Amino acid sequence: MSKSFRLGLTIALIVIFIDQLSKWWILVKVMNPPKIIQITNYFNLVLTWNRGVSFGLFNDEGNWGAWIFSILALIIVTILLFWLRKAETKIISIALGFIIGGALGNVIDRINHTAVVDFLDFYIGRIHWPAFNAADSFITLGAVILIVDSLFAGQKISSDVNNQKPSG
Repeated sequence: MSKSFRLGLTIALIVIFIDQLSKWWILVKVMNPPKIIQITNYFNLVLTWNRGVSFGLFNDEGNWGAWIFSILALIIVTILLFWLRKAETKIISIALGFIIGGALGNVIDRINHTAVVDFLDFYIGRIHWPAFNAADSFITLGAVILIVDSLFAGQKISSDVNNQKPSG
């Protein structure tokens, strides 16, 4: 097992731990009973159950949706694990670990609750971003890292080529 693969798996396990711990804390300690806790003028803690996918899409699909979305997430995680095995840089391993851990954290929710626990509510005035959780944050962060890395990977390669000294 390569160092990059181990790094990605370690990151994924840490993400799952953070995600599940934060959801446990919200469910057992903070939102018992459920309420809205205003933290700032643009952020609340809330308790919502997302039976759909990102941003509440397909939230009306009922309990069977939890199984379909879990199977889909597990297929994607499997593909990402193959990618992780071939990862050549630490940053790619970390990004894939974030995405894999976040996806598995949400799968755990779907298995345990038939829905994903969301509790972070950002808003401006009356306009609210859909509530989300730590797993969603890690998935987003991992995706952003992959996009930024892919945008600038060509520049790194061309600068490496330009900095090589001619032989002879």
